[in-house]
Amino acid sequence: MNRPLLEELFHQAVAEAQPARGVARHLPEKPVGRTLVIGAGKASAQMARAFEAAWDGPLTGLVVTRYGYGEACERIEIIEAAHPVPDDAGLLAARRIGDLVSGLTPDDLVVALISGGGSALLAAPAPGLTLADEQAINRALLASGAPISVMNLIRNQFSTLKGGRLAALCAPARVATLVVSDVPGDDPSLVASGPTIPLAGSRALARKYANLYRLELPQAARALLAGEDNPAPAPDDPVFARNSVATIASAALSLDAAARLAGERGIEAAILSDSIEGESRDVAQVLAAMAREIALRDRPFKKPVVLLSGGETTVTLRGSGGRGGRNAEFLLAFAIAIDGVEGIAALAADTDGIDGSEANAGAYADGTTATRLRKAGIDPLAALAGNDAWGAFHAIGDLVTTGPTGTNVNDFRAIIVR
Repeated sequence: MNRPLLEELFHQAVAEAQPARGVARHLPEKPVGRTLVIGAGKASAQMARAFEAAWDGPLTGLVVTRYGYGEACERIEIIEAAHPVPDDAGLLAARRIGDLVSGLTPDDLVVALISGGGSALLAAPAPGLTLADEQAINRALLASGAPISVMNLIRNQFSTLKGGRLAALCAPARVATLVVSDVPGDDPSLVASGPTIPLAGSRALARKYANLYRLELPQAARALLAGEDNPAPAPDDPVFARNSVATIASAALSLDAAARLAGERGIEAAILSDSIEGESRDVAQVLAAMAREIALRDRPFKKPVVLLSGGETTVTLRGSGGRGGRNAEFLLAFAIAIDGVEGIAALAADTDGIDGSEANAGAYADGTTATRLRKAGIDPLAALAGNDAWGAFHAIGDLVTTGPTGTNVNDFRAIIVR
């Protein structure tokens, strides 16, 4: 009874975040000159297809998306590249986009279609760095447990396109950025490290965070970070004066849609937050404590209720050889914390359809999960210690697999307490 409803709520959240819904509502004013479409992210190909369908004038363009996330477009070229660690295809795509936006005029319009994942897909190493350096930087950040705001501030120091630099290359053309937000709080400058939106923050602050999270950076990156500020346009730079930004899909909108559906299914929904950050296993402890309190004492909400939340948790790698993503790790820690408690069930999944490096979007857990894992010969605590949440849920058939969804507004968590 619980799992079908939880999956239905997840699919409703994903449907609300589909680019086709938002693109048509946020079309920019037509230019006198050319319309050029560029973009990067796990939802950029779907955004490009939606823009083609809604735009009744001439256009050309190129966007880059993750392998397996491409769409058939007629006028916009789609390139696929690696995520979360960049590759040569992303490097080539970034160079081609840089070439496309050169030589534009004040009469031209650049439409930038930006979604989560664009940081890795637009591989554009700063002078003195190589693609191998950028790959090493990404790996270090992914293993650090740092929040997305810190990751993007640091990435910004090592790029020729991030932090508004791509928009500066478009000048004097007008730039209209459409964003599918996957970051807590929906700050558009943090989505894909803000290639068309300047990101506040100094190199000195980036150095501080790199030391705080003990990042193992390549020598060339350490040398660059130790130097003077990487020249980047400031948020108040006149080069951005004519530009516009619209967030067309976000976790907040998706959670609202899931809450409405829950009400239609006869269960009250409580949206806790659309911007929860922190270690996945720590967030799990907090939400499990709340679920137990509701199950046992009917507070702070009365049963039945579904607790909804979004945001982007993180995983600090502690083991070696484990598989899984932040949502599966959240659920494994959650399952341990509610072991044996009746009436609690949860689903956590990434709205882009891929949780980490495996093919699942997330997983399902309830009060019987830890017991079923032990019967399958898996120690839940050992699996959590080794960051092997995927292996644990795979063994008991509780992975949730959707394939690429065509959008990306980050984590979705739903906890039912009956």
